[in-house]
Amino acid sequence: MNNNDPERNRVSGRALRYARVATNIGGVAARIVGGRLFGLEGVDDRNAAALTSALGGLKGPLMKVAQLLATIPEALPADYATQLASLQSQAPPMGAAFVKRRMIAELGTEWRKHFSDFDLHPTAAASLGQVHRATDHKGHALAVKLQYPDMASAVEADLTQLDLLFSLHRQFDAAVDTREIAKEIAARIREELDYRREAKHAALYKNMMVNEELVRIPAIRSDLSTARLLTMEWLEGRKILDYKDADRTVRNRLATAMFRAWWHPFSRFGVIHGDPHLGNYTVFETEGEASGINLLDYGCIRVFPARFVGGVVDLYRGLLDDDRERIVHAYETWGFRGLTSELIDILNLWARFIYGPLLDDRTRTVADGLKPGDYGRKEAFAVHKALKEKGPVTIPREFVFMDRAAIGLGGVFLHLDAELNFYRLFNEAIEAFSSDEVSARQAAALHDVGLTA
Repeated sequence: MNNNDPERNRVSGRALRYARVATNIGGVAARIVGGRLFGLEGVDDRNAAALTSALGGLKGPLMKVAQLLATIPEALPADYATQLASLQSQAPPMGAAFVKRRMIAELGTEWRKHFSDFDLHPTAAASLGQVHRATDHKGHALAVKLQYPDMASAVEADLTQLDLLFSLHRQFDAAVDTREIAKEIAARIREELDYRREAKHAALYKNMMVNEELVRIPAIRSDLSTARLLTMEWLEGRKILDYKDADRTVRNRLATAMFRAWWHPFSRFGVIHGDPHLGNYTVFETEGEASGINLLDYGCIRVFPARFVGGVVDLYRGLLDDDRERIVHAYETWGFRGLTSELIDILNLWARFIYGPLLDDRTRTVADGLKPGDYGRKEAFAVHKALKEKGPVTIPREFVFMDRAAIGLGGVFLHLDAELNFYRLFNEAIEAFSSDEVSARQAAALHDVGLTA
């Protein structure tokens, strides 16, 4: 590794990160708290813009958490959700000089000899790294994902700050105990730093989706990858929002592809992609017609024990048959503890919202007549209000990214205004579910790519 590698001095890097977090976030937080305490009007939109700017400049896990919160209805005021959602695909990029230094650190001083062409300007920039387009000497198009400098130090510094933020949240709003949420977010973000692990995740998905024609997975170039540099096949595609006004047949096909990309790996292997925001997939075309999706990012992959998958199936069938005993068993399987009858009723409000389209055996949209801006807000508000009165409830850590995936997919279906029989799609996915078979398939699939559960 190059001696000038900024990862080398982790202690000093972390100290600098603490200072930057305090400077960037502290002033915004003070204005937000002040506005709330003194009842100032008309400041939320300005504060939201300032917070977005601060998080975008910092990059790293604080920005990832902002992305997560922006996908959950009623987790944030509307102004904040709108502003923070932009971080998902509009993160400020780093410049060409940075790229050259980082490439030297990863592939050595002669890094350019590995490519016939390398665009120093990123095609996409996100929270932990940015993507560059390149070409190898055989003419193959490549996507080169390069991690920002000193991200390991940034993660540890930011996670310390997150513990503080979640602690403050529990004091101001005790409806949900966020301690397990914080643990889950921390574990997943630390994993995202390891691009070798992400390469294995991509290989895992390529194996799991081998027979799925509607979903394409990029091949990894291990010879041009390191722990902080990931090079993969470039998959041509357009943004899914480009097809919002396409023929309904096309929109339904893309929605079906998204459904299968998430539910097939989960129902058969206990694996889920926990980050279904718009920047993580594109649409590929065949003979000029949209045919399916390219799944591009594999940093946030969650492997669940088969019992958790069984809990998803049990809750679904319990809601379908109004079987309260099976519903309670599902919650307990997931790790909910100390549930009273009142808390179970509250959780069922949210469960019936999430499962709603899957319980309805007919062709319909996800929102079924609701305006996109209203989707889930009434249910989220009712749940939050009830938990304030009857809670708190501790959200099990395994539940966090499962819920995020469901909300994220719902957002995609809303954008496309797709009309599908979600009931039949889901029942195809869980047909003949067996916990033992999921465990066996998962163990074999992980072993094939060098991963463990």
